[in-house]
Amino acid sequence: MSGRWGVLGSEVKRRAVAGGAVLYDASRVSNPSAGWFDPEHWRARGELEGTAQGRGVTSYIRLEGQRCVLRHYRRGGWMARLSADRYPWTGEDATRPFTEWHLTYRLHRAGLPVPAPIAARYARRGASYTGDLITERLPAVGSLYECLCTGALSITTWVSIGRCVRRFHDLGVCHADLTAHNILLSEEAVFVIDFDRCQLRGPGLWCDANLVRLRRSLEKLTWGLPAERFGESDWHALLDGYRQSDGRGELRPAG
Repeated sequence: MSGRWGVLGSEVKRRAVAGGAVLYDASRVSNPSAGWFDPEHWRARGELEGTAQGRGVTSYIRLEGQRCVLRHYRRGGWMARLSADRYPWTGEDATRPFTEWHLTYRLHRAGLPVPAPIAARYARRGASYTGDLITERLPAVGSLYECLCTGALSITTWVSIGRCVRRFHDLGVCHADLTAHNILLSEEAVFVIDFDRCQLRGPGLWCDANLVRLRRSLEKLTWGLPAERFGESDWHALLDGYRQSDGRGELRPAG
């Protein structure tokens, strides 16, 4: 399969479903249906493992023996007053679930610490559509924010976070929402999640803007926590890790 995202592996498949289509990795799952994107489908099968509240509801499911995350795309800000979850239709390749699936697929294949994309779906009705995405559930202890709520992090962890962010920047990945909610920590690794509206770019000031957004997120979210949870020494350790570039090149958009 090929297209605006370049040549894709033979495992990438598209399947028409009622009202839309599903994009999926056939090496991980088979025979996707529209029901996969309804949390009640998994509840009825006893395979809904939990939920998490954010802008919308994220569901933790067990799909063909794999632990996965099901996310329904929902609007934020003032646009949510117009429509909670519907987006203007401008073509299949421009749908948010397919765009995020493709980008996450490329990042995963490039060896970046991201969840493997499993399946994405859009359901069109007239001039608008809704969307959903299923990804691998990472073996993380929690988000950076959740871990800070539990206790202070080591300097080594902050350095690792900085190195992780730099890996994405070195490959031209501009994250649209780089916050303490979208960085996950495990006992041995740092992951980045949620690539909705993210872009691949050449070198630029957007790297600094990403870091500024992360700093503001940390300051806001730790405001009511004990002072030792986040301070200048932690941020400088993160920046020290960030400066340790591995010299990798860019992952440019196809075409």
